Amino acid sequence: MIDQLPAEYSGELLPAIREEFLSLGKTLVVLDDDPTGTQTSYDVTVLTSWQVPLLVEELQKKPSVLFILTNSRSLPEPAAVRLTLEIGQNLKEASQLSSQEVVVISRSDSTLRGHFPAEVTALAQAMELGEAVWILLPAFIEGGRYTINDIHYLKEQGEWVPVANTPFAQDKVFGYTHSNLKEWVEEKTKGQVKAAEVISFSLEDIRLGGPEKIRQKLATCHSGQVCIVNAASNKDLEVFAHGVLLAEKQGQNFVYRSSATFVPIRAGMAPGKVFKPEARTENKHGSLVVVGSYVPKTTAQLEYLLKQKTHYPIEVNVPSLLQAPQASATYATSIINQTNELLAAETDVVIYTSRDLQTGQDAESNLRINSLVSNFLVHIVQSLTVRPRFLVAKGGITSSDLATKGLQAEKALIMGQILPGVPVWKMDEKSKFPHLIYVVFPGNVGDHTALAEAWKKLKGD
Repeated sequence: MIDQLPAEYSGELLPAIREEFLSLGKTLVVLDDDPTGTQTSYDVTVLTSWQVPLLVEELQKKPSVLFILTNSRSLPEPAAVRLTLEIGQNLKEASQLSSQEVVVISRSDSTLRGHFPAEVTALAQAMELGEAVWILLPAFIEGGRYTINDIHYLKEQGEWVPVANTPFAQDKVFGYTHSNLKEWVEEKTKGQVKAAEVISFSLEDIRLGGPEKIRQKLATCHSGQVCIVNAASNKDLEVFAHGVLLAEKQGQNFVYRSSATFVPIRAGMAPGKVFKPEARTENKHGSLVVVGSYVPKTTAQLEYLLKQKTHYPIEVNVPSLLQAPQASATYATSIINQTNELLAAETDVVIYTSRDLQTGQDAESNLRINSLVSNFLVHIVQSLTVRPRFLVAKGGITSSDLATKGLQAEKALIMGQILPGVPVWKMDEKSKFPHLIYVVFPGNVGDHTALAEAWKKLKGD
């Protein structure tokens, strides 16, 4: 399929993007609906709190990029909207108090799961961006997600699969039936935006026309219009980013719904810095892996890890937890005590939820089940007294809740990637385990060996 496309736009664009971005003097603020959106960034702060004084403190540093972890994908839509409005209003106030202008990105899932269009509407409302053009850009190059001829694909093991034909489209909360992004927008807006009304930036526009073509086409878009962006490489995203910066310089405003790859490129930074663990560490305790995600890819990775016999396995029996929640405290205490003993004895531990997915009657009940299970895992991490050598959290909701509630972190530093699309954070000094190396491992990234491979690299023995 790639062979049939026009050749990529020639020329080095990132330095020009960086120059344009810096000349505008703004901070790119990313509202991330789960922590996996940090997977392509590095040397950037992520906040898990959005109180105005904290936002002012960070914006006064004039960072190029600032992440705010909302974890809104774990919430029912009305709650996600309220949260987005709150964060947007706080961010607007903090921007004024710090005299630092911001550009906002709503970062979400590259396989199209999340609260769209509700979150983007709320963000635009809170930031008073009613006249802004909407940019929908889900391509995630590191994870094999490409948009070609308006069809969003997942490329896996050499096969190009339209996303509506993947397990992600069957999501109990965020499922969908269209791979064509124009049709997907109509589906998700319940017909309020017709497919024919959506503007498409084709690969011909990008590869043959370059940034100037993008700027010209954006100039024809009206307030609130939805634009979709085709992309099959980082260079395609660079072309679009340069074009949109030129348009912004001429006074246009945009609000973005994008995947992770676009974030650093929009600021003129090359994505994908590799994290290299320190060769030696004073902490000789065992490491901890916590697996909450249920997607088939995660299950395959967990099965492979268990076969290596490198970890002591502790399974959380979810059906028992749901049937007898009143007994959960006793159940959790037994796991906490066992984990503390094993970590202190330099044994590596993997805690994982039983693999039979438990579902409810509707989207809201499914979210409640997810929340109950996640809270159980949070309580375990929150109650540990032995510091793990490092901690790997598998799954978006799991990794968010463990960071914010389990480790009680207000902010962290994004260090880079241990594997493509797998970010590494260093927790701040106020967290439960100060400066702990924490791996945010998305549920849908990597082949069946990836979890074991990441652990091995982190172990570094």
